[in-house]
Amino acid sequence: MPWQTLLNRRDRLPADPDLGEGFATLLQQLGHVSPFELAVAGGRLMATPGLAFLVGYQAALRMLWPSAPASLGALCATEQRSLRPADMQTRLRDLRLSGQKDFVTAGDAADWLLVAARCEQPGEDPRLSLAVVYPDEPGVRVEKLPAIPLMPDVSHGRLFLDNAACELLAGDGWDAYVKPFRTLEDIYVLSAMTAWLYGVGQECDWPQPLQLRLLALLAGCAEVSRQAPGSQAGHVLLGGLFAQFEALKDEIDQALASGSPEWAAMWLRDRAVMELGSVARGKRLAKALAAI
Repeated sequence: MPWQTLLNRRDRLPADPDLGEGFATLLQQLGHVSPFELAVAGGRLMATPGLAFLVGYQAALRMLWPSAPASLGALCATEQRSLRPADMQTRLRDLRLSGQKDFVTAGDAADWLLVAARCEQPGEDPRLSLAVVYPDEPGVRVEKLPAIPLMPDVSHGRLFLDNAACELLAGDGWDAYVKPFRTLEDIYVLSAMTAWLYGVGQECDWPQPLQLRLLALLAGCAEVSRQAPGSQAGHVLLGGLFAQFEALKDEIDQALASGSPEWAAMWLRDRAVMELGSVARGKRLAKALAAI
């Protein structure tokens, strides 16, 4: 991570209502960057916490699929609020997908979709593959869902698949993709949101100790990003980072309250996104601590 770039940066990209166009503009400005650099430098440049979240999400996708196209993508796994393979009804047969995914982040704006689908033979235990489909192909339809109060500037979609042609990614869909993505998303969203807050702190001249602690948190994120997502030590370190972020909440709220009402309102509206996945994250931490 070129830290000097982050320390010297003072600009910010305007919010683009077209998420795909906004992401393309960001990539054009950043040039060739690693997923961690995308999360941090990109998160710093975003106009809202929601858009910073989206950049962290895209960085996590690129760790999951390093060959991902240079455009907005989405992971499509959840069905009926569940990620359990046994609860999924989307099926893969002969490189064709049929089924439905309920809640896809930026799905209506994505150029490519990673779809988790059941692929076991009759009588076998549930097993997943991960496939790639493209929204403009026959049998693929994405319905844009109504905006929700949390991060209303990041849309969500419902995916419908009807015998849609697909490309398969190598490896088990659960062990190689869906399971590790939850950890990758935690790492890169935390990185992007912390970078966004650091940028607000720069602009609003927050107390130097707070700005330095945010930088230290980003330095910790850089180390955890180098750990394998299945690493027990990595889960313990990630737990430490979230504990560090939690400890800064009151100080961040106080700094925001004394500055721009616009920044404060944005953070108050969207900060709950950092609580998403906390139960699963806690279970992973407890399991890692027990194993170590």
